[in-house]
Formats: sequence, C-alpha cells, structure tokens
Amino acid sequence: MSPEASSAPRSLAEALRARDDASLAALLRDRPDLVAPVPTDLTQLATRAGTRASVLRALEHLDRFALQVAQALAVAPDPATYDTLHELLAGDDGDPAITEALPETVAALRRQALIWGDDDRLHLVRTARELLAPSPQHPSPTGLGPTVREATSGMSPGRVQQIVNTAGLPSTHDPVSAVNALTALFADRKRMDALLAGAPEAAREVLTRLMWGPPYGQVTADPAAHLRWLLDRGLLLPTAPGTVVLPREVALHLRGGRAHRVPEPVPPAVEPSVAHAPGIVDATAAGQAYTALATVEELLKHWDQGGPAVLRAGGLSVRDLKRTAVALDAPEPLAAFWIELAYAAGLLASDGAADERYAPTPAYDTWLERPVAERWGRLATAWLAATRTAGLIGGRDIKDRALSALGPGLDRSAAPEVRHRVLTLLAGLPAGVAPAPEAVLTRLTWERPLRTPQRDGTEDLRIRLARWTLSEAELLGVTGRGALAGHGRALLGLALPEAEAGTSQPGGEPRPVIDGHAAATAEGTTAVERPTGPLSLTFTEQTTATAVGLLAPLLPEPLDHVLLQADLTAVAPGPLLRPLAETLGVLADVESKGGATVYRFTPASVRRALDAGQTAADLHAFLAQHSRTPVPQPLTYLIDDVARRHGHLRVGVASAYVRCDDDSVLNEIIADKRAAALRLRRLAPTVLAAPCDPATLLEGLRSLGYAPAAESSQGDVLITRADAHRTPPRTAPEPVPEGPPAPDHVLLTAAVRAIRAGDLAATAPLKAPGPQPAGGELPRTSPADTLATMQAAVMTGEAVWIGYVNADGAASQRVVAPIRVEGGFVTAYDHTADEVRTYPLHRITGVAELAED
Repeated sequence: MSPEASSAPRSLAEALRARDDASLAALLRDRPDLVAPVPTDLTQLATRAGTRASVLRALEHLDRFALQVAQALAVAPDPATYDTLHELLAGDDGDPAITEALPETVAALRRQALIWGDDDRLHLVRTARELLAPSPQHPSPTGLGPTVREATSGMSPGRVQQIVNTAGLPSTHDPVSAVNALTALFADRKRMDALLAGAPEAAREVLTRLMWGPPYGQVTADPAAHLRWLLDRGLLLPTAPGTVVLPREVALHLRGGRAHRVPEPVPPAVEPSVAHAPGIVDATAAGQAYTALATVEELLKHWDQGGPAVLRAGGLSVRDLKRTAVALDAPEPLAAFWIELAYAAGLLASDGAADERYAPTPAYDTWLERPVAERWGRLATAWLAATRTAGLIGGRDIKDRALSALGPGLDRSAAPEVRHRVLTLLAGLPAGVAPAPEAVLTRLTWERPLRTPQRDGTEDLRIRLARWTLSEAELLGVTGRGALAGHGRALLGLALPEAEAGTSQPGGEPRPVIDGHAAATAEGTTAVERPTGPLSLTFTEQTTATAVGLLAPLLPEPLDHVLLQADLTAVAPGPLLRPLAETLGVLADVESKGGATVYRFTPASVRRALDAGQTAADLHAFLAQHSRTPVPQPLTYLIDDVARRHGHLRVGVASAYVRCDDDSVLNEIIADKRAAALRLRRLAPTVLAAPCDPATLLEGLRSLGYAPAAESSQGDVLITRADAHRTPPRTAPEPVPEGPPAPDHVLLTAAVRAIRAGDLAATAPLKAPGPQPAGGELPRTSPADTLATMQAAVMTGEAVWIGYVNADGAASQRVVAPIRVEGGFVTAYDHTADEVRTYPLHRITGVAELAED
C-alpha cells in the first residue's frame, strides 16, 4: 500500500479527526444540531452527523446546485473521483460555469460533513446516499434508474449470458464477470455508439422517452420487435413482470454523461423591474411608516377601555376581527396583520382576568411617549424577528382547526430567516430599484429547493412567507414602491452606497454584505456565498438607532393647528401634536382620513367634551388658539347651544332619578310617548324617578334630544372621563427558533476543546504491557496500582488516562496530568475540561499510561 493510500481517511470520524479546530467550529456552526449536547469525542460527532434527522436538516439547507452535486454523488460509484463527479454534472461537452462552481460546492459539502475523503476518493455520507439514491419507491430528481448490477441481481445466470452474447460480448465463466463486461460496454462511448447504430428507429424512440426519466416502462408478455431488440441486448432490463427499466449506464450514455437535464450552478439573478429615484423611495416608505404608526395607535385606542374577549381556545373571534377591520377601515387580513404586529411588539396582550379580554399593555403608554421614528423602530424590529405569521390567519392547521388572530398555531420558525433573506436580496440591487416579485421567489426556490409544497397543494411555506414579506415590508415602510428604503438597509445592518451616504440623491450602488449571504458587485449583480446553516438574526441598538436616525428627517413634523370651516368641520393638513389630537378627538368625530384628516363637530361630540369636564369657555378658547382660520359662527352657536342645555337635567340613583328646576321640562318629558319605555314617574314637581339604572336613563334622555348630566349621591356633576384599561406588565412573545439556536463563538470554542479532549481520551494509545480496555470501556486497575501510577505520574509530569465515576454514577474517560496526590485525592490538570480539578481516588476505576507517541 502506498503512503498516500495509507494516509487517506477510512471513515468520516477519521476525516473529522484530520481537521483543524477552525474547520470543526465551521461544521458545528453550519449544523448546530450536532452541538446539542456536545459530543464526547469525534467518533460520536461523526455518528451524530450521519443520523437521518441531522442529514435531512442539512440537506434542506442546501441550494439547488449543492443538492445536484449530492444527487450526482448518490448515483456515482462509492467512492467516486472528482473527475467522475465533474463529468456527471458537466457531461461530455463540459460547462465552464460548472467547472468554476464545483470546487467551492464540494468544499462546502465537505465542510458540512455530507461528503468526506480526498478528491480521488469522495464519499457521500451513507444516510445521504440512502435518501438521494434512486429507487422505485423514491425516484431521484436525476431521473436515473438502477445500475446494471442492481437491475440484474435477481436474473438467472443463463439469461445474463444470453444478453452478453447478443450484445456482441464473449461468454464469461460466471455472472459477476458477465455483468462487469456488460457494464463496461455501456460505459464505453465508442462501443455504445456502434451498438445503438444498429437499433431500429422505434427502439431509439423508446430510449429517448425513458432517457430523462422516469426510467420505468410497461411491456406485454409478448413485446414488439423493437422492444425485444432492446431487451435482448440489456438496454432494457426487466424488474418485475410487465415492467422494464433503463439501466443507469445506458441513460448516462444517451444523456452525454450528465446526471441532470439542467444543472444550475449559477443562482438566478434578481433582475431589476422598476427604477425610482432613491429619494422618492425613501419618502414613500417614510409616509407609509407614519401610516403604520397611526394605524397601530388607532387600533390600540379602539381597545383602550378593554378590547374583545379571548376565545376559550385562545385568540380573537371572527366577529371581533370583522369589527376591528371596520373600525380601522381595512380588509380583515390587513387588520389581522396590524393586530399581530402590535402583539409581537409587546403593545397588546390579554389581561388575564376572569373575563379575559385583550387590552393595551403598560408598554403601550411608554411607546406613545417616544419620538415617532423610535416608535417605528420598535415595530420594525419586532416584525423582522417575529415567528408569528399573520398570513396564516383564516386558514386551517393540520388538525383542520381554524387559525385565528392572536391564537395558537401561528408560529412558523422559518419566518424571520425568510424576511431577512428577502430584504437582503432587495439590498443587492442598486438603490431605488425594485425587482419583480417572481424573480425574488425564483431565487429563494433555488436556494432551498427541498422545501416541498403542502399536502393541500398550496405553495411551499417559504414561498408564501416571501410573498407576505414583500407586502408587509411595504405596509410597514421598510420598502417604498417595491424597493428597499435607506432606513430599511440600516435596520438590516447594511451600509448605504458611498455616493448616497447622508443624502437622498441617486448615487452609487449598494454593496450589502451580511452573514455571507450576498455581496453586490460593481455592476449591480450579486455574488453568492451559499448559506448553509440557520441564519442568526440579531438587531443591535446601533443598527436600530441608525435606521431611526435616517427615518426621522423624512417624517412629517406634527402640527399645532387646524383649519376650521363654516360647515362645522375642521381640517388637519398633517399629523397633529398629541395633546391637540387627543382633545380634538373628544370634541369632534373623524369624518375622513388621508393626507389631511377631516373632523366634524356635532351636538353629540360637543356634549362628549362637556361630559369630560370642559366648559363652553374652554372649548371656545381651545378652538381660537389652535385654528389658523377664524372660528365660524355656526360652530360658536353649536357649542353655546349644547352647553346651555347641558346639565339642565340631572340624573342620579333612585334606581335612577331626574331632577330639573324647570318643571315644564319634566312635564314635556312625561308627555313624550317616546319616554314610555323609561317608565318615569313624578316624585316631586322637579323630580322624576325611573326603575332603570342611571346609564340607561342617560342614554334614553339623550336619544330624546336632551342633554342631561350625571350627578353623584352628593349632587355633584360627574365628569364621565373614560379610564384606560391596561393589562398587567407583559413581555412580547418570544420567537420560536427553527431547530437548535446557532452557537456563538464562546460555545463553539468550548465545544471544540471538549471534543478534542474527549477524543484524546478515547483514542490515546496505552503503554504495553498494561490493560487494554475494549472500545468505550473504562480502564480497570486495583487501588494500589492506581495510587502507584498516579504518584509516578506526579514525579515524571506525564499525562495518564483514567476512568472516573462521579457522584451521580455517570462514567467518563479523561486524560489528566497529576499535580499532587494526598489525603485520598488527586489534584490534576484535566485536558478534557481544560482546567485543574480534584478527584477522589475511590472514584477512579483505573489508570493507564499513554504511549510516548
């Protein structure tokens, strides 16, 4: 055996053992499921990396070309050479794009421990080969069938010799050599061309139909002459009665050596669709960001005194969602998105009371006091990191239960990664340029091709998440007119182009670089480092603050005035300062929204302000102070007229009573047939009593056109200012991670050190003579031998191998360098834990010296 052959790894564990620490850390980073819990040694790491669940998870994170490389290795001999793999992908004619992309892809698959071995002996992990190799039950995307050896495994030796003779080959002494000869014939381009040259035209048509798959076909008991010609020469082989298959070697010859019809080594470009000036994109996004804030504020103000009840199964009822949509003047799916956004930001929760209802949280009041741009930053970061998916609302889960807003079953762990990836693809285009949505979806499909459609025939969840991301980003003001805004780039941690930094004018093109996903080239194209492991999403205070700083100058400044009109309306030409907006919201009703908000003054709205403790003089002064136009005379008359009658009647507790100094007014009420439902009776010339509660009596008299005021038991007028209803302190819902979280640098360093130390303990050679434990067994020595060996190691300073059982009964193997032995304890440097520890001698099962090499 040559030195090169002897140094080649014989297993995945040996291949991992030859890696350096940086390469092991990269493997654990790409496949975080391998580090939870930390493997004891490299053999256990290799075993875990080959389990079905772990391999499936790794395959799902491969892009289309990496998956095609793995599929090609699954149909290649094991082991295969790099040249064989290249031929399966590029074919006889070759493809420069494949030649350029293949080395990087093979390196990535090797880094993820899906393939191992040198270029002259490439092995696909056995579990991956089982998952990707073609079979009748699980056809391969390559469309290839079984090899000649596999297809003839149940065939009689006589039949195999007949096929060999008919194909023009000499007879052999055994079926194994016959199959080898037939395989060699089908793999020889020149001899196969000569064989097929004599095929009937109909036979060649059959081969053409089966060439790209599926490779199976049906034949009758008495096949036609052209089929018989193929069967006699082994170009079609029977697999079952009435079923034939095209052998893999024949199909590869017909395809020109290619395993895939269309290899895709280059990701599809996200082509630009529409170009806008970056300043217009930013301004549009800023306007939508302000609308988003106003919508969320309106939603929570609508639920300020306590929102809808919580369903027994959790969530919001369909009826309450419809009512909320009407209040927001938005479609139900859009209303559901705003509700879920407020919930994800921690501004909305259930109050936890016996009659549980939804209400704003105390964090909502704090949020309202923040500057406008900072409020947007909280909503945007909550949306990017949330796993709850509003687009699912209205659908059904796997148990055919309806999915409701704020209810269970809406978490999709892939949502944050998809949102981040979609926005990163938008950042790969020049500033102000919007892509076609289908181009983004095509790119995402290339990056994760193994994600399959749902059972009900709907699109893959990842594609639906991408569609929702594009629309939700526009609603939230992260994008404008389909292009990523400047503050959206900053939120993702992406720098603006140099020519645009600090300006809103068109300039250079962006060069986003984030987590190795994309880097825009000078020509605006995108160079891809194919992502493998899960994306770690972190939004630092710095990136959020940068985004807020870019957005703040683009938002409209709040106004301190309105324009009063003679038709009892007020026009707010822009956003109003909060005190002005709150007071005006009590004094008038919102009639229309848009670029300018129109408020209408009515008797009911003026009475509402008076009920809240305002006087007519206060209202006149307020309007005069905040109107840029003179106060119209009809509005002055309206306020004075309502104030004149306000409180003329007093309603108290009798069950309820009405008193008035003017008995003629009470006579008028008694005579009104519409008041019959109140069942009023006179107790005194100025007092009427009713059996209903005061609130009902107030509403009844107001419906008759009066303006009564409520009073306390002491006769004081009650100011009916509504108290806001708040939940107890609540935290925002935690996102549900997709699999194990990505390990940080500290964990990776510790894990690699622990695996190395454990592997050293498991593989360290022992001095002879001495106990030679079987693999995985602890060393066993007598207490006297253990003590003597430890004392000798202290004097020589050598490391030894010990078996140790802790107080919980857990056994482990350790490599230690004894420092001191006294009082029944051994103090030693533990290479496994990388620290000095003390071990009781009675818990050491045995000790063995390590070989000098």
